[in-house]
Amino acid sequence: MQISRFAKQVAKQMPTTVLVTAAALSVSPSAQANKELEQLSKQNTNWVMQTKDYGSTHFSEMIDINANNVKNLKVAWSFSTGVLNGHEGGPLVVDGIMYVHTPYPNNVFAISLDEPDKILWQFKPKQNPAARAVACCDVVNRGLAYAPAGKDYPATIFLNQLDGHVVAINAKTGELLWKMENSDIAMGSTLTVAPFVVKDKVIVGTSGAELGVRGYATAYNVKDGKQAWRVYATGPDEDIKLSKDFNSANPHYGQFGLGLKTWEGDAWKIGGGTNWGWYAYDSDLEMLYYGSGNPAPWNETMRPGDNKWTMTIWGRDVNTGEAKFGYQKTPHDEWDYAGVNYMGLSEQMVDGKKTKLLTHPDRNGLVYTLNRENGSLVNAFKIDDTVNWVKKVDLKTGLPIRDPEYSTHMDHQATGICPSAMGYHNQGIESYDPNKQLFFMGTNHICMDWEPFMLPYRAGQFFVGATLNMYPGPKGTLGQVKAMNSVTGKMEWEVQEKFAVWGGTMATAGDLVFYGTLDGYIKARHSKTGEELWKFKLPSGVIGHPITYKHDNKQYVAIYYGVGGWPGVGLVFDLADPTAGLGAVGAFKELAHYTQMGGGVMVFSL
Repeated sequence: MQISRFAKQVAKQMPTTVLVTAAALSVSPSAQANKELEQLSKQNTNWVMQTKDYGSTHFSEMIDINANNVKNLKVAWSFSTGVLNGHEGGPLVVDGIMYVHTPYPNNVFAISLDEPDKILWQFKPKQNPAARAVACCDVVNRGLAYAPAGKDYPATIFLNQLDGHVVAINAKTGELLWKMENSDIAMGSTLTVAPFVVKDKVIVGTSGAELGVRGYATAYNVKDGKQAWRVYATGPDEDIKLSKDFNSANPHYGQFGLGLKTWEGDAWKIGGGTNWGWYAYDSDLEMLYYGSGNPAPWNETMRPGDNKWTMTIWGRDVNTGEAKFGYQKTPHDEWDYAGVNYMGLSEQMVDGKKTKLLTHPDRNGLVYTLNRENGSLVNAFKIDDTVNWVKKVDLKTGLPIRDPEYSTHMDHQATGICPSAMGYHNQGIESYDPNKQLFFMGTNHICMDWEPFMLPYRAGQFFVGATLNMYPGPKGTLGQVKAMNSVTGKMEWEVQEKFAVWGGTMATAGDLVFYGTLDGYIKARHSKTGEELWKFKLPSGVIGHPITYKHDNKQYVAIYYGVGGWPGVGLVFDLADPTAGLGAVGAFKELAHYTQMGGGVMVFSL
């Protein structure tokens, strides 16, 4: 439902940072908006997307802060949000303003970089507090999105509220422009995903597979919030929006009718496949990439079949939503390996030819690299050699060769499964250094025991059907950081971390990779060797990602602190049962001895 609409003159609020050439004026307004946002993302003074750019490189060409001087980083300024719980995502920086968001109640602050002790405006939404009860894994929010001013709308900040509403805010004034209902919390559907702006659309996913929500992604018009298209992960082809040539390059992936045929009866209607992770976009191909999540319930016995198209990497036409390809990584998932994780775009040599690639480190412990033009599988390999549920991926069929010992069916007690349901990679945004052609990943190293049980579906209630015990993986820690070649599968280096590296990494041309830790450090390592060069203890643990920007000709690094999220649910909600928090409490039982709650942003400079 549309609650309000922007209907005022906005010419005076138009930004002037991007020059519009005569050639640019010849393209469509939506294409021009796309180009303007791309241009802003390339400027060192800005960080306009959670992913840094459409390719999700999370990489900066700046070298002011580098491997030689990073040891001299000091705190420049800080800001407390006044909100507890987990602070995922990162701030945005646009035209000298930092935009800061919080977990529920999803407050937004605009801070002047000229006067960082001054709040320019703040937006504090009124929303249904019942949303907190149906949020799966803490009341997190993965960040804001930004759209430059258009012909008849101002520069806009987009916020997804936990209670299922998408909100558009005037970036200069904090005024509410429009508000749309995307998700129904009565059905258990919430919003934790960061919006993603492409052309004249803002793309929004869904959360709630653990409550039997049927997943979908929606494109809303930036101007007024009207729905442009909506696509589902399960059900009839017209709901999934399969193009006429869907998977034509790889028919062995499956093509038509499978959103119904691979489910028993009407199970697809409560079948999961939500998408609360990250998007990437190729502006030349005009294709949007993202992953659909786990099927519901977790108990695999209750949903025979491949359960398409959950657990799928999608390549879609951003204009229509139509799927050009879909590759299901874990058919008939048995472990909650929700495939919504990071999508990183690169161009690298494959078989002697420069190729447009998409790389995806998955919850299931495998890294997939696809040709992003047609979905063809280039490589699939293990994030860590301790992954055991799968022996390998058959690159010809794309299918995982499973080890039946680690199946979770009803008549089998499954123990020692690696990775756990948290995956060896979860929600963190990773980084890609195009100069080194390396991805840098913050990972988990957690294994589990799994006991399934039967349960009925009840709308708005948890629909899981499994009890989990989680614990550190075979290498003795809960986390790792790795440098990876996504074409060859070679790990250039890896280091261990006591706790999972949940928020992801940020790389720079200064031979640096930054990340935060759950026990409250921001660290910088040499991106060639993995050597630790600098660290700083923050007021609380980190589950968000670092960013960097330049202001008044000086480079800054910023990061949220605020422990929580799935790994922090025991600490946040004071839980003791090791199986609580869908198994996270046991895995992270020591976390409360190293950090406590508190949310804010810390900014560093030389």
